[in-house]
Amino acid sequence: MRAVKILHTKEVKGDEIVEIKIWQVPRSEDKPHGVKYSIVYINGGKRMLGYDNSEGKGDHRHYGDKEESYVFTNIWDLLRDFKNDIKQIRGGDWDED
Repeated sequence: MRAVKILHTKEVKGDEIVEIKIWQVPRSEDKPHGVKYSIVYINGGKRMLGYDNSEGKGDHRHYGDKEESYVFTNIWDLLRDFKNDIKQIRGGDWDED
């Protein structure tokens, strides 16, 4: 089975960019949940937040200059966690102008 795109969105507001890429992939030791993802929040050209499971690194989160493990449960929780982190960084909702 080849990777199947589940979601790809990119939203730009001024200097802020949110890009979400999620694929269904075959389950493997590296991707036991059968999902590959790369989600990023960029502000002023700098990655402020990112969640991904790049090859050989497993599920993890980039928060500022820190990189830490992330426990992936499902896509909905991943998107909720990402949105909550953006709120914390921005001090408000992404949907606000």
